Amino acid sequence: MQTGAAHTGASNPVPPSAHLDLARFAATDLHHDPFDHLMVRGFVRPEACTAIKAAFPRIDRGGSFPASTLACDPSFTAFLDELQGPAVTQAFAEKFSIDLRDRPTMVTLRGQSRAKDGRIHTDSHTKLITALIYLNDDWDAEGGRLRLLRGPDDISNYALEVTPEQGTLLAFRCTENAYHGHKPFVGQRQSVQLNWLTDSAVLKRELARHSISAWGKRLLRFTRPRREEH
Repeated sequence: MQTGAAHTGASNPVPPSAHLDLARFAATDLHHDPFDHLMVRGFVRPEACTAIKAAFPRIDRGGSFPASTLACDPSFTAFLDELQGPAVTQAFAEKFSIDLRDRPTMVTLRGQSRAKDGRIHTDSHTKLITALIYLNDDWDAEGGRLRLLRGPDDISNYALEVTPEQGTLLAFRCTENAYHGHKPFVGQRQSVQLNWLTDSAVLKRELARHSISAWGKRLLRFTRPRREEH
């Protein structure tokens, strides 16, 4: 995976991209209610989205998994490399007016949503920017639609609701008031999460934490009593 460097300052011409519509991203305004964010439908080009979705790694259980720990098809890896490349980092640095030079990136994937997922929370203070890209077909369910909230207590008090349909990007600045969550949904819900982190020590710690969590989940699968499923 690449970790790109970016400069803040005057905007530069948007370079061509095989998978991403960076011109559409650049043309989208940053909103500040209830915290800095933007949503871009069609951020992943429609002609690329179908192939990316088909190459999405198989994830048959809930939770978040670092892309580096999964068996990714070369075409999917190329998409992730572009997502973490210098053009995207520069675009985000300019949009959020933040210096992302030398900030490490981490990509995690989700494939399944559980009933307990979506609880109201803020992202860690060690994350600077969160970018979520959704890769699902037409979404009819009421649950699973991420909401940007005005507080920590009411999922109904939101400024924006994002339908997790394929190619849609939601990005926000990770602040202490950046509350978000969604109503419960159980089933397949594919997303790619890209974070710019404060430093490389955080990246190492996050990867270690995910590895320990995955090991524990595998252990439980072998030790807990089997239940009948219907």
